[in-house]
Amino acid sequence: MIIILSALVSLLSFRFRGRASLELELITLRHQVTVLRRQRPGRPKLFRADRLLWVWLYRIWPQALHIMVLVKPATVLQWHRKGFRLYWRWKSGSGRQGRPKTPRETRDLIRKMSIANPLWGAPRIHGELLKLGIVVSQATVGRYMPWRPAVRPRPGAVSCATT
Repeated sequence: MIIILSALVSLLSFRFRGRASLELELITLRHQVTVLRRQRPGRPKLFRADRLLWVWLYRIWPQALHIMVLVKPATVLQWHRKGFRLYWRWKSGSGRQGRPKTPRETRDLIRKMSIANPLWGAPRIHGELLKLGIVVSQATVGRYMPWRPAVRPRPGAVSCATT
């Protein structure tokens, strides 16, 4: 709705502006496209002729300052992402960022279950916690399990899996 309204306002403003003003705006915009097309990675490079054109346009038509902003598409995307982050930070209403911390009782329970049942891994403990009504992810369970070195067979020991 806002886009349609702004298009109508700009269409009406074009009807009342002079032909010379529209031609100068067209020259300005076409020159911007030319400068952006010839650029290499990094900051746009302006030649003397470019600067002279901008000065000439400004002296004839001071409103050209509103149009003479050279911005790369990546910069616009960066602005959009930053605005999106700021919006959701404001929307969340809290000063802290990220997920809420796992309660201490849950972390202690994960450690106790892991120590009491050394053969249980994160999937089994996760399932047992779900049965108790504690909803945490399996990755969270793995994060709070105490570290134990992997059990490796002794050299020369016969494995039961070989047949």
